[in-house]
Amino acid sequence: MEARDNTVLELRGETIGTINNQSSLEESFQNKTLRPILKLQNDLFIQVFINYAIKQKNVFFSLTPERKINYIENVVQRDIKFRNSLKGMVIAFFTLDEYAEYILNSSNLNKRMMNMLIERLKSQVQLIELNS
Repeated sequence: MEARDNTVLELRGETIGTINNQSSLEESFQNKTLRPILKLQNDLFIQVFINYAIKQKNVFFSLTPERKINYIENVVQRDIKFRNSLKGMVIAFFTLDEYAEYILNSSNLNKRMMNMLIERLKSQVQLIELNS
């Protein structure tokens, strides 16, 4: 398992954000683990969202920019199957130690994870339009 963990860490790259003595455990996990994974998986998240929107009768693509942002937020928060799929795409890049840390506080870490993912998708709404 050590080889897998090393490969995962190498793929993800460096910590994104600052971690210091005042950082909470959640903040440290966010910057050390979640942010690098979200960055690594960004292109896949966009394609997965586009596929989801297409399967939902292409409604997303005819919305105004403001409504697209609301749509992204609502879908990730309310469609449990889709949300769990996105969560799995992140958790798959945890090391064993990170997974052990995650399960101790999964509820709060899931909130952070999904909020960051929602913001990432919303900030790239034009890219989602161009790729459709």
